[in-house]
Amino acid sequence: MHRNHSVRVAIVVGAALAAILIQPARAQEPFQFETDLSANRRVFKDVGTGFRDIRRAPNGNYYILTAPAPAVLIYDAAGMLLGQIPSESAARSRGAALVYGESLDVDREGRVAVCDRGAGAVKIYAPDGTLTAAIPVPAPISAVLLPGNEVAVSSVNANHLITVYDMKGKAVGEYGDREEMSDRPDVNNQANWGHVSTDGTGNTYFAFNYLPEPTVRKFDRGGYLVLEISLKTLEFQPAAQAARKAIARLDRNSPPELHRIISAIGVDPRTQDIWVAIGTLLMHFDKDGQRVASFRTSMPHGERLEAAAILVEPDRLVIGADPQGTYEFHKPEKLPQ
Repeated sequence: MHRNHSVRVAIVVGAALAAILIQPARAQEPFQFETDLSANRRVFKDVGTGFRDIRRAPNGNYYILTAPAPAVLIYDAAGMLLGQIPSESAARSRGAALVYGESLDVDREGRVAVCDRGAGAVKIYAPDGTLTAAIPVPAPISAVLLPGNEVAVSSVNANHLITVYDMKGKAVGEYGDREEMSDRPDVNNQANWGHVSTDGTGNTYFAFNYLPEPTVRKFDRGGYLVLEISLKTLEFQPAAQAARKAIARLDRNSPPELHRIISAIGVDPRTQDIWVAIGTLLMHFDKDGQRVASFRTSMPHGERLEAAAILVEPDRLVIGADPQGTYEFHKPEKLPQ
């Protein structure tokens, strides 16, 4: 059983000027400034309304999920449509077609995992597009494939942030402490919705979608917490305080309507750098949780772009939004120290 680490590493971003001056190694990192980051071009141009997620397979093909759609679409690097998952023949099998996909992942073997919220399951497909497993999970939000034939899932109403299943659908572990911010269970459940990412070594990253203070946690292969990025500085504090006050004023009989905070997270599988989007604000953190830079993302003609998914590649970022579609961005390099 996976366990929670007893110690959290809190990364406080946006230190005071005096603290910056006594750390010359960090003095050149402009995390107190924002710069514009404009897309180079639109890619996969037939993708737009309903966009949900994008992943790149080891063979260089791209897998794109839209909703509602019965399948994940597969494109080559030039943007040509190659096929779909499940394949057209496999989609005729009972339960293979997607009902309402929420997110997806692709592993080194070319297997595809899709959170099918409409079917209440995480569906696992072989590289040839056949359905190999359908793990019953009520309202799955996000899933990533892990080494050792396991899949890490975040879902509504779970006891922990992440539950790990084997390929037969057996729950083999869970980890990640929930945040309790209200005396209402339904509010706490929504506050703990989040998206899961992974890197090339099997670490998992959990980004809270609705927690007022933008928060990302990193867990190692054993489920131990090794890093927490929690943005509680003046830049984010007013909005977080207003959100908590609004939650406190909720009528007991009214459904929770929390405001989405983190809209997307992407992890560099090689460097373990973390990219976090809060609407049009895109933040770059290094593997130790230090904020490197901040950007405002826009489409080629200047219209602002709110990320719904971030794909981090060696030489570029691919950011997708609904309904604008998917766009290629230059990947800013870290400033020399």
